[in-house]
Amino acid sequence: MPHSPRTWLITGCSTGFGRALAEKLIARGDTVFATARKPEQLDDLVAGHANAHALQLDVTVPKDIAAAIAAVEASGGLDVLVNNAGYGYLTAFEEGEDEAYRAQFETNLFGLIAITRAALPGMRQRGAGHIVNIASVGGLIGNPGSGYYAASKFGVVGLSEALAQEVGPLGIKVTVVEPGPFRTDWGGRSLQSSATRIDAYADTVHKRLDMIAQYSGHQPGDPVRAADAIITAVESDKPPLNLILGKFGLDAVRQKIAALSAEIDAWEQVSLGADYPQGA
Repeated sequence: MPHSPRTWLITGCSTGFGRALAEKLIARGDTVFATARKPEQLDDLVAGHANAHALQLDVTVPKDIAAAIAAVEASGGLDVLVNNAGYGYLTAFEEGEDEAYRAQFETNLFGLIAITRAALPGMRQRGAGHIVNIASVGGLIGNPGSGYYAASKFGVVGLSEALAQEVGPLGIKVTVVEPGPFRTDWGGRSLQSSATRIDAYADTVHKRLDMIAQYSGHQPGDPVRAADAIITAVESDKPPLNLILGKFGLDAVRQKIAALSAEIDAWEQVSLGADYPQGA
């Protein structure tokens, strides 16, 4: 089937998944609005490409969102919104700093909500569109040190599931992408943590955070192949609601599902006993 060019708006294109996806799409002739808080970081990405545009967009700034959506709509309308902007704030729950974890939610969840709400009216009027939310395997599985991050990404997963059922009848598709460990800046330059370390968490949280730092740059996931997977999903006649990326993530999610299923079965009678007796 011949490729039908689409218009994409991608948040967080300075590095990682956003840049890899933008590069793929630009090369094959799609119209790409690549965004970053510092658009000059995208100069090399869009240079020489009439189908590529760099926009300033901080997803926590309403005027940036309004301007970005207006620019895309003026070009003929948005086909695919990719909510990729986000970062990790990893620390023990007790060590978390209010300002830091709230800022993470502003980007990872509330910023995603704001730009999706801005994009929906145009998609709804056209009766078509695809919203791709980049979450994480951490949006399905909580691990030591990732409580605040997982909460933001679990929010993205739950929101995507509900949104898919609301907008599906209107012709709009939703896919939430859940990558495992990939070779991006997530575990390196972009990763944030609390300066406070409580000794009680040395063998759980701190050990895992140190491992993540050492692992950065050696993760098995390839952002370029992830971009291919996302494009394949968007082009599918029946795109998935959940798209897990990478063997590590796939194995981890399957283990989580098996453990959850076993626990539900083990506590089935207690669960059923919480209802009124039949006929009451």
